[in-house]
Amino acid sequence: MAENKELELAWAFVNHTNRSIFLTGKAGTGKTTFLHRLKMHSLKRLVMVAPTGVAAINAKGVTIHSFFQMPFGPILPEADLNVNKGFNRRFSKTKINIIKSMDLLVIDEISMVRADLLDGIDRTLRRFRNRNKVFGGVQVLMIGDLQQLSPVIKEQEWDLLKQVYTNGFFFSSNAFRDCNAITIELQHIYRQENPKFIDILNSIRTNSLTEEVATELNKRYIPDFKPESDAGYISLTTHNNKAETVNREELASLKGKTFTYTAKIDGKFPEYAYPNAVDLKLKVGAQVMFVKNDSSQRNAILMARLVR
Repeated sequence: MAENKELELAWAFVNHTNRSIFLTGKAGTGKTTFLHRLKMHSLKRLVMVAPTGVAAINAKGVTIHSFFQMPFGPILPEADLNVNKGFNRRFSKTKINIIKSMDLLVIDEISMVRADLLDGIDRTLRRFRNRNKVFGGVQVLMIGDLQQLSPVIKEQEWDLLKQVYTNGFFFSSNAFRDCNAITIELQHIYRQENPKFIDILNSIRTNSLTEEVATELNKRYIPDFKPESDAGYISLTTHNNKAETVNREELASLKGKTFTYTAKIDGKFPEYAYPNAVDLKLKVGAQVMFVKNDSSQRNAILMARLVR
């Protein structure tokens, strides 16, 4: 990290000041690695949250809605967060103590956090800490890339929120404006060393694709390409339903018995935050991609049996 000035600067601000920070950068610039290093080595008492279940698992944290017990739907400034039909917002003594004692709140995948949700976090922290300070006086580290996933806002929700915010992104929130966060952008890409490929990725990312770059990229295009079933290719899609269709078709093409594995749910884990289906159906020969590393011997043996 000493060779990366931006990461070194971010580390110094997080650990030696109380300044809130927006840490950003392209994919592969070390944001997630920095996050895990912070959890392992920072002396500050910190809480890690993320807007979705998968993001929370990857960050080894919990969802924003779970930790702050936020209602779904628009959170308007005049609304009472504690009065919501069919929704329990009674905080346990343990959680209140955690909120009161934390030094640092880390929000991963901040690009997906709506402005009203960040303001809701601010109101909750003020409730249990200092009412006169933004985020109740807690230092907040916001990590994410604004050119990746954006907030999900339904049309009827935006009809309400547009009366308060100029757009749905977190930086339109009152809390972000008031916290005077410093922005640090990571520049060095660790995940990819091929300069030509990096240039192609950056031009797509910034919507500045030139004819030369497009020609280079299209050299890899193979019309009507159909990989061999045992070649190990992974299909990338834009929507979950497309991925589910591919999975169903590929599973149906395999001969043999279908095995069903039911998830074990520990503690309060709402269904909307599940990273996968409750019932996982597999056959011998099915291609499996883990969304989280699992080094346990039992699961390694199970997967070896399935792919034989």
